[in-house]
Amino acid sequence: MCLCLLAGAARGVEAASPNGTASAITDVNANAADEPLSADARYAAQWIVDADDHRGLPFAIVDKKAARLFVFGPRGRLVGAAPALVGSASGDHATPGTGQLEPARIPLAERTTPAGRFASEPGRNLGGEAVVWVDYDAGLAIHRVRPDAAEAQREQRLASATPDDNRASFGCIVVMPAFYDGVVTPWLGAGRGVVYVLPESRPVAEMFGAAAPRVSMLLP
Repeated sequence: MCLCLLAGAARGVEAASPNGTASAITDVNANAADEPLSADARYAAQWIVDADDHRGLPFAIVDKKAARLFVFGPRGRLVGAAPALVGSASGDHATPGTGQLEPARIPLAERTTPAGRFASEPGRNLGGEAVVWVDYDAGLAIHRVRPDAAEAQREQRLASATPDDNRASFGCIVVMPAFYDGVVTPWLGAGRGVVYVLPESRPVAEMFGAAAPRVSMLLP
């Protein structure tokens, strides 16, 4: 998926939550004028807030079909959104063992961003880079586009007007450094959070509907 997949990556959790928590906004529709949500992201965000599924923690929604990352404060206020790169392969499941492989050895069909509800935490990968772990065991993280020549094309993909070319990562959720530093770090990089990766192979309602089973892990 990404360098985060290298076995032995550091997991260290950083302390505290962001200062100046936003005032209570329990209806995500109130933020639509500032950053229109996709229909799937709006459905998910409203369900999460209504059910208090995030348990008062900051949370993020990854809409793979729209190739966007939406970040919310603990009281349901949308605090930022940006284009994101996601796994180059379509699919909602991770293949066991990919977290222990070097990125180049991951088969093309297994470079997915798995769907689900994940307890996130900040830490560092094997190279010492600050990341937000989405699924540590699978090596799945939110991180910046890396500053080297090989990433120039990724920056172009993020800047394009269409999500069609954003299927480009080994599975991680990759955003521009300014968004990572300005939004991801203060809200998800300061303590525990919840990241919801929306499915693309089945209706989003199945992930959140009352009759549907809970997806992925529960917060401890």
